Amino acid sequence: MSKAQFSKESDGEGRFVRQESRFRESVMERPPAGRYHLYVSLACPWASRTVIVRQLKGLEDLLPMTVVDPIRDERGWRFDPDRPDPVNGFAYLKQAYELTDPDFADRVTVPVLFDVEANRIVNNESAEIVRMLNAWSEVGPDLYPEDLRVAIDEVNDRVYHSVNNGVYRAGFATSQEAYEEAFDELFATLDWLDDRLATNRYLLGDEITEADWRLFVTLVRFDAVYVGHFKCNLRRIADYEHLSGYLRDLYQQPRIADTVDFDHIKRHYYLTHPQINPTGIVPKGPELDLWAPHERERLHRTRAA
Repeated sequence: MSKAQFSKESDGEGRFVRQESRFRESVMERPPAGRYHLYVSLACPWASRTVIVRQLKGLEDLLPMTVVDPIRDERGWRFDPDRPDPVNGFAYLKQAYELTDPDFADRVTVPVLFDVEANRIVNNESAEIVRMLNAWSEVGPDLYPEDLRVAIDEVNDRVYHSVNNGVYRAGFATSQEAYEEAFDELFATLDWLDDRLATNRYLLGDEITEADWRLFVTLVRFDAVYVGHFKCNLRRIADYEHLSGYLRDLYQQPRIADTVDFDHIKRHYYLTHPQINPTGIVPKGPELDLWAPHERERLHRTRAA
């Protein structure tokens, strides 16, 4: 994120204020194969949500996907020459934004759901894309079952503010007060989650829902990136009795590990935030054993209270 962008996404008191997603059209009915294209980064937790759901719902053939390069500069996300943009031959994802809205001047984000037929962006809000993909297929679990929607939304609201976006609020804070405010909320919520997971295998009981995958993408990056780079260092996820096993449980679900690329994750964070890491040195560690036994099977409750 550039210095100008830091200033743009600040409240003037050092608090990071994330920009609103610009494109918010909803497509809830299953489209024909190839109508839409998904642009993602394996480094980005927001995009990783959609990668996971696309895979869980068996949508690989219906929804082609392109992974951008993990290194982002002032022009935004770029396409790897070895993985070129197959739709328009763009060099940068910014070109898709400008094609859709020539006046677009905000930060270019992933994921992007792109309408190949209309040649424009449909949606760039990960939470909404996840809901669309869940609705497009009856393969795999329903990640947003009707009887759990209120509970899922309540958990999502707290996790989004204090954890998903909380690590960024701490990392991108430009005042001590703003940093400590985000830091305290983050660890209060991690403590709350650890207590919740003491008696529930997953956040809403014995079934994995959307809420679990939304939390997972932050947890899996936490010890590798957020502890050091974003100064979220009170405790590691590995230090939590229940969150640590929960993370391994989710990571070990079929094909989920394939969606996690620590090389992309570490190179992206440590090489694209010069205000935070001006030397551009990418740390070699930490050593993470996400394949260790998790023993979460002993917890069985069909629904969380």
